[in-house]
Amino acid sequence: MKKLKELYKKYEEIINYIIVGGCTTLVSLGSYYLCVLTVFNPDNAFLLQLATIISWILSVTFAFFTNRIFVFKSKNSKVLEEALKFYGARILTLVLEMGLMFLSVTVLHFNDKLMKIVSQFVILVLNYIISKFLVFIKKEN
Repeated sequence: MKKLKELYKKYEEIINYIIVGGCTTLVSLGSYYLCVLTVFNPDNAFLLQLATIISWILSVTFAFFTNRIFVFKSKNSKVLEEALKFYGARILTLVLEMGLMFLSVTVLHFNDKLMKIVSQFVILVLNYIISKFLVFIKKEN
């Protein structure tokens, strides 16, 4: 048990990031399915995109607060500044993911399911690096 606690302490930030990421995925999927199973008809292209946008906003908002509190333990009083950086970074990585998917699937004709997994891994790592070094910057006392 002591060894397990030591391992957790050593990798606490990364472990918490993965847990929060899993919860964020649940928020994303849950809110999307709630939208399309109750209010929005997914056969309507506009409503499908609206459900996707609502899901993205809710999941990124959840990710911001949980990353701020549980992963990076930010003490920065400039919450709005952090939030703007966080959302900006997530928009950037969303565009990057869309580009990766377009290039790999549409242009190079790779398998979309496999490339979605590959792109998610790239985005996960990039989001962590951006959050750690550009958004939730630890101030030296």
